[in-house]
Amino acid sequence: MADTGRKIIAQNKKARFNYSVEDTIECGIALEGTEVKSVKEGSVSFADSFALIEKGEVWMQNFHISPYAYSAVFTHDPDRKKKLLLHKDEIKRLTRKVDEKGYTLVPLDFYLKNGRVKVTLGVCKGKKLYDKRADIKERDVNRELSREFRRDLQG
Repeated sequence: MADTGRKIIAQNKKARFNYSVEDTIECGIALEGTEVKSVKEGSVSFADSFALIEKGEVWMQNFHISPYAYSAVFTHDPDRKKKLLLHKDEIKRLTRKVDEKGYTLVPLDFYLKNGRVKVTLGVCKGKKLYDKRADIKERDVNRELSREFRRDLQG
């Protein structure tokens, strides 16, 4: 997060709640025409998006980029598959991990890095219900501790 030239556009908080993230990888995304302007505007929706590896290429599904409001004719298809840009060895490594039972590729956040749109892709495994309950309990305990700490500081 301390990288210079990095501006977060959107984060997938639901993914970190529903999945345990084993590994992350930064990748570029191939966008067309007005999609870049729409992404920079923040008009993206990727709550249930995921990535698939097909024929040695990584494609992102269910990633919606709303059409750019100020373009007239050259609009894009909002729900098309988007190609993720990775090196071949990175794709091979991801393929080996995803072939294991229960692992999937989920986009965690979108950001601008030196003017280019980047995606943090996570190799994730689905959480069980009791894991989610434990996360909720831990979050509540931390929130209560911070409240008590703040109260003690204020007097």
